[in-house]
Amino acid sequence: MSMDKALRRALLFSALDEEAAQALRSSMTEHKAAKGAVIFAEGDPGDRLYVVMQGKVKLGSQSADGRENMFAVLGPGEMFGELSLFDPSPRAATAVALTDVTLLGLANDALQPWLTGRPEVAIGLLKALSRRMRKTHDSLSDLVFTDVPGRVAKALIELAKKFGEHEGNGIRVNHDLTQEELAQLVGASRETVNKALADFAQRGWIVLEQKSVLIMEIDRLQRRAH
Repeated sequence: MSMDKALRRALLFSALDEEAAQALRSSMTEHKAAKGAVIFAEGDPGDRLYVVMQGKVKLGSQSADGRENMFAVLGPGEMFGELSLFDPSPRAATAVALTDVTLLGLANDALQPWLTGRPEVAIGLLKALSRRMRKTHDSLSDLVFTDVPGRVAKALIELAKKFGEHEGNGIRVNHDLTQEELAQLVGASRETVNKALADFAQRGWIVLEQKSVLIMEIDRLQRRAH
């Protein structure tokens, strides 16, 4: 995906005409981060939002006993850090570059004139927050009502929607997650998640590869996710 296309996908820009979008783009600064770099850490001051232009970013947090939980994997066109615009509290999550990434950052003070002068920008941000809240609600419901294989199937489907590319009769998903990270995303132990993945592979629904999966039977996964 081109950087221009990624930018237009962001809800911050989706309702703007081309001239306004370019003006807002000129207020943003480009940031590059190498794979594994911390973009911001939980507890840091929140002073800007980011749009992913290239690469992938993971959002997560750490419990008091050191366990890690992953909230989301974000790709081109997705925003993060926007909560700081409405709540000046410290960051509630840690953002880490899952791959080499290119980001556009928009400082809170640079965005304020857009929020007051362009209501559609504020609406775009509220839509993004609403989606994030809905995703959090769905994840909590899944932890209570859905078994681990069902959550694994749902995670694979969501990753396929973001990063999947057709390959032969299947869908190639280069998710760039380790086994441990995939388990964090699902909210279960690595052993339990690996058992579910092995079962799906044995059934012929998926082909497992390192940091990648080839989905052969997405309809089966969709039924297993419910």
